[in-house]
Amino acid sequence: MPELPEVETVRRGLQPVFEHARIVEVEQRRPNLRYPFPADFAARLRGRAVVALARRAKYLLLHLDADPVLICHLGMSGSFRIHSDSEAVTPGDFHYARSKDEAHDHVVFHLEGADGARHRVVFNDPRRFGFMLFAEGAALDAHPSLAGLGVEPTGNMLDGPLLAGLLAGRRTPIKAALLDQKLIAGLGNIYVCEALWRAGIAPTRAAGEVAADAVLCAALAQAIREVIAEAIEAGGSSLRDHIRTDGSLGYFQHSFSVYDREGHPCPRAGCGGTVARIVQSGRSTFYCPSCQP
Repeated sequence: MPELPEVETVRRGLQPVFEHARIVEVEQRRPNLRYPFPADFAARLRGRAVVALARRAKYLLLHLDADPVLICHLGMSGSFRIHSDSEAVTPGDFHYARSKDEAHDHVVFHLEGADGARHRVVFNDPRRFGFMLFAEGAALDAHPSLAGLGVEPTGNMLDGPLLAGLLAGRRTPIKAALLDQKLIAGLGNIYVCEALWRAGIAPTRAAGEVAADAVLCAALAQAIREVIAEAIEAGGSSLRDHIRTDGSLGYFQHSFSVYDREGHPCPRAGCGGTVARIVQSGRSTFYCPSCQP
């Protein structure tokens, strides 16, 4: 499942083509992905102007000149390609190698930009765990996919005091608490492992214990913001099926400190420990027992 940085990377890649464009036509090539497409899916999008392409947690939100809002989720293997009729190499024009089987091209958006340029945005999803649903703009936050989502792990809103309040009194391990989308929206396994290592916190430690330590909470909040920001800047982790909108891979996976590095020396200066792997709630956790007590 792509994590927040991957989804934000996709949003940034699609934004120059989608925003301020008119949806000329939509090809819906099957009746469903994870869920059935909304009734009259293509017809309700045809002719509409795109006002903004936003992100909430791991969801892409296509805001149109009037309702509905289109909610997109990449699922396990979803990706977008952009084909342009123009050969000019300008911001927003992408050329994609055919790295995906076209048999899994399920939705095609035909767009006309404000400058008259034509583009095709193709959603490809071999496993069909992604989805596209409609929501009314005024009730967007109440949509079942978005209702109850916690604070975004980007920007300065997530700080030590806020994090302490979210974690206070919780007996669950800190890693499980950070993966709770009702507390912090969009955090996933990879970047939680990385943030806990940066903050020097054992993934098995009770969340309430961390909440009681103001210094630890401040360090953890900063680590979360930094690791997410760096991953977005690097273009996501590109693990398994995920690719960026230009068909290339991100590079942050090459600088993981602990994730998927079991048996490697801990990279923290002066530590001398070895990265270990444990299983928590059925998921692999990577950490350094020496510097994450």
